[in-house]
Amino acid sequence: MTPTASTPRATPPASDQARLDLIEALYARYGTESSQGLAVRWQYWHKKYLWKLVIGGARVTKRLIDIVVSICMMIGLSPFLIGVALAIKLTDRGPILFWQKRVGQWGREFPFPKFRSMVTNAEALKDKLLAMNDHQNGITFKMKKDPRITWIGRIIRKASIDELPQLWCVLKGDMSLVGPRPPVPREVALYSLRDRRRLDVKPGLTCIWQVSGRGDIPFPKQVELDVQYIESQSIWFDIVLLLKTAPAVIFGKGAY
Repeated sequence: MTPTASTPRATPPASDQARLDLIEALYARYGTESSQGLAVRWQYWHKKYLWKLVIGGARVTKRLIDIVVSICMMIGLSPFLIGVALAIKLTDRGPILFWQKRVGQWGREFPFPKFRSMVTNAEALKDKLLAMNDHQNGITFKMKKDPRITWIGRIIRKASIDELPQLWCVLKGDMSLVGPRPPVPREVALYSLRDRRRLDVKPGLTCIWQVSGRGDIPFPKQVELDVQYIESQSIWFDIVLLLKTAPAVIFGKGAY
């Protein structure tokens, strides 16, 4: 039967109409797109996922290096670490390790061990020494002739031996071999928004300012150097900083 002007036109079901609308919308968007437009679209997706692959691969590689190096160092240095532990214990019969709460990536707190280099009540005495802080910014505390340090403590601090237990934090994933040094919560509470940028990556055993003067570097400069690392980090840069750490430890500049 041929429809006439008086015959009503059939209306498609709602589901079919939605499908037709979708097809028309897709055709309007892609049906007339030029080969040049398709090439630009392909380049965008290609670069996007290639960049994700490169960044993800670098993170996996950095983590593998952290695990392998930390395990090898803990095993290789185990006789030396035992000797240091005995020297500390025999000095004043106090605990071998000093545990602190430190702030890591994105503000996450974690337990942070060091070989104890100070008297057992060092934290209680710190408030009385704040006026003699060599870092005048008031955020970090450094004192060249800190009376709380024991004689064995001066030796292990000078050579950064007190930091070796943090290899355990590297193995656990709380820290990395290279990255900004982890601050204590009291310091982070005083951070400006700009200072908090240094919490964007995992903290590390060594960093740019650790190999450039350590305690002699004022806090604002430390932040500047940490941000410089964050914005230019790479596996090769990490290797360079690790190689520079050895002479920095030997000469002990800024270590106190």
